[in-house]
Amino acid sequence: MDFFSLCRRYGKEDADSIVTLIAEVLCSEQPAIRINGESIPAEIVKERFRQSTHEHIVYVFDCLNGTCSKIRNIRSYLLTALFNAPATMTQYYQAEVRHDFDESS
Repeated sequence: MDFFSLCRRYGKEDADSIVTLIAEVLCSEQPAIRINGESIPAEIVKERFRQSTHEHIVYVFDCLNGTCSKIRNIRSYLLTALFNAPATMTQYYQAEVRHDFDESS
């Protein structure tokens, strides 16, 4: 993960907040962490967060910046988005490409 490129692209405060959130999860000693309203064993969450790459974080920021809905609990939203990113990023970008291609046809 290239922290400095995240700072340039999204600002230091936003990059810091994501890194802090990831660090909190990875350092947590709780047996479970709530993701999307569900208690998931901490080791499963930590392993998924360890899989996160720079691209996953960019994806989360892009999704966050693209939403028009009011987010009531940003911490919970970001935890869920970061947890799901490795499993959903590829399909999201494929859908975006299909959408853009369909609009240009």
